Amino acid sequence: MGDTRTLLLLVLVLFYALVSSVGAYEEEESERRTLGEKWFLLRHLHNVVKTDAGSMRMVKGGYRRDSYLHSPMHIGFISMEPNSLFIPQYLDSNLVLFVHHGEARVGHIYRDELVERHLKHGDVYTIPAGSAFYLENRAENERLRIICSIDITSESMGWHAFQSFFIGGGVHPASVLAGFDHKTLSTALNVSTAESRTFLTRQSSGPIVHLSGSHDTNTWSKFLDLESHQKLAHLKSIANFQEEASPKEVESIWSLRKILFSLLNREDFVQIVGHKAPSAYNLYNRKPDFRNDYGWGKKLDESDYSSLGQSGNGVYLLSLSQGSMMAPHVNPTAIVYGIVLKGTGRIQIVYPNGTLAMNARVREGDVFWVPRYFPVCQTASTNGPFQILGFTTSARWNHPQFLVGRNSLMQSLGGPEFAAAFGIGEKRLKRITNAQHEQVILPSSSAALGDLV
Repeated sequence: MGDTRTLLLLVLVLFYALVSSVGAYEEEESERRTLGEKWFLLRHLHNVVKTDAGSMRMVKGGYRRDSYLHSPMHIGFISMEPNSLFIPQYLDSNLVLFVHHGEARVGHIYRDELVERHLKHGDVYTIPAGSAFYLENRAENERLRIICSIDITSESMGWHAFQSFFIGGGVHPASVLAGFDHKTLSTALNVSTAESRTFLTRQSSGPIVHLSGSHDTNTWSKFLDLESHQKLAHLKSIANFQEEASPKEVESIWSLRKILFSLLNREDFVQIVGHKAPSAYNLYNRKPDFRNDYGWGKKLDESDYSSLGQSGNGVYLLSLSQGSMMAPHVNPTAIVYGIVLKGTGRIQIVYPNGTLAMNARVREGDVFWVPRYFPVCQTASTNGPFQILGFTTSARWNHPQFLVGRNSLMQSLGGPEFAAAFGIGEKRLKRITNAQHEQVILPSSSAALGDLV
């Protein structure tokens, strides 16, 4: 009787230990997925700029001291009210702009020339680090929305995610010229000390300003009303213009002409290769690089749009029909970022040790990133189409390697060695690898669909 009780007690102890270990494993696995979601899903928006005329928000990538993972890119969201201007500045980071809604006019210095481009819905445009630029929304009743990649260069200062150097400005934001003492500045600009003090304290509306309705923005409005050749002429004929123009006209465009001429009229300021000023590239007008019954994908690299070679980044657009999935794959040459433009879906990312790093439901506006080499799979919900805009850290074609599906690595590696790796026979391996007849974008099973609803 005593032996029976002892045996029963031993069984209960072992059973409790087994249940506890399973519970601990599940808890550890859940915690790992939660940490993965916090790490790979970038949902914390930070205000970079916020005024009555618009805002710029950003999700930061980054790194953890206890991890080898490093995210070298941040994603920005620029929103500008009708008839507004993001005042002239330059950054220590490369920008790739994508016009998500509305139309914009961008102006920047290309070598010794002022280049202006009209950007419309779907256009991609690059602005290299150190290149002065401004953004304008001249629409009367349409808000401008731009999504941009902020590529942190090796020369970035690291004080923040990126550093803006405002050329125009005053009290808020401060112009970079304000850092010099008044004697140095007045000597450099060849004006009186009183005049240099006055013009550095006039602007107080912030980095994004309305182009009408306030005295502070008259300078920007009048300058932007000029034709491109007139702007350039003003930049290059300061002395002649001051002699011929009325005092009111001189005041209205004085700051931009003098600042841009003094700071930007140098070939070495903008490090751009080539002689022809860049144009925009419309991603929506591009034919899909892959299409089947379940969706399509487009990729844009430097072979199609040479300006991407300056930033070293690529752009892609993925559209999945309801319930379909992009087959599990790895990106061997780039870190990949995605912004959900439309619909809802699920993103799964896998660690190198074969455990699930993240299994997150995402919606419009969410941002995620996938480290290089990490397996990933995107699946659309059954509610409707799922569209993702993305940036990559390589301007060359990323060549995703698909793990399953027709023409995947499983089929390429199929053979006795691969079968032995799974511990199954070669015939059984072929039956499994050949069961999926589609490639790249796949139909989901009913079980997978139920999980997404």
